[in-house]
Amino acid sequence: MARAKPRDFPDLNGLAKPGARFKVKVIPKSASDRMTFDNGSIRIHVAAPPENGKANQTVSRILASSLGVAPSHLVLARGHAARDKVFVYEP
Repeated sequence: MARAKPRDFPDLNGLAKPGARFKVKVIPKSASDRMTFDNGSIRIHVAAPPENGKANQTVSRILASSLGVAPSHLVLARGHAARDKVFVYEP
């Protein structure tokens, strides 16, 4: 599984405010981990399969890295088994 380096993700540090909600479109089983941010839309491609929460963990790690926060501060509020997810930043 190809893991992208944190520097390869967009810098979203300015969006990390307490209570902020992030709508994310997830594409599992991709060739590599990557993230795009365009016009307020976050799209994350992950190599992990959507099994046993593996893709969700990878998405959380990538989003946290891009926001400059710990993955434990991101809560998956909606979309546990869907491609459209909502994460909430709770420091």
